[in-house]
Amino acid sequence: MKRPSIFLALFVLVSIGELLAVSRGWSEVHILSKSLIMLSLIGYYMGAVAERNSHFLRAMFFCWSGDVLLLKQADDEMFFILGLVSFLIGHLLYILAYRELRWTDKASGLRMPQKLRVSFPVALAGTGLIVVLLPTLGGLMVPVIVYAIVLMGMVMASFFRYGRTTLASFWLVAAGALFFMASDSILAINKFHTSFELAGPVIMLTYILGQYLIVEGVVRHTVAD
Repeated sequence: MKRPSIFLALFVLVSIGELLAVSRGWSEVHILSKSLIMLSLIGYYMGAVAERNSHFLRAMFFCWSGDVLLLKQADDEMFFILGLVSFLIGHLLYILAYRELRWTDKASGLRMPQKLRVSFPVALAGTGLIVVLLPTLGGLMVPVIVYAIVLMGMVMASFFRYGRTTLASFWLVAAGALFFMASDSILAINKFHTSFELAGPVIMLTYILGQYLIVEGVVRHTVAD
């Protein structure tokens, strides 16, 4: 089995383990499986591409760091803040990576009016969520709002790759970014507004899908001659 296939198989295994762990309350399995999700995707990416994007690698590292820090949030709220900062940095690095992981030729890319049109639904959904959560955020209001703005920027940046990469790469990364936004939105609603029973599995399923689709989309990106 080739190296990328080994890491992809590991990713599938730990993802299944994580979904089972959060569904059934297996705390030890949860710690191990969640810690390996991003590490397995990093291994997959590094084995699957010849020219690795440094911003993308750093983004995945900070997402891994965020995963690990959030494992400790029940012990101290500061770990939630640190996890939020790690993912914030990860999203900023994803934005930089998306700007690099596209063809230099702008002829077939989106024009400014088109960028505004595709950005509007993302901005509407993100600001709508902020308005709903605002009364319950308390002292976390500023960091959560900043995080939400950067998260929306990450999704928009994935849309702006349209016409400047392969079609498969565009759709995979864009879908992944949307799943990532959905995961964070559900997490925020569950934590600050209304908790619900299946929040854990839904949050992790959308997160796992989001990260995988982003990585797979970047792997599918090819540099134009």
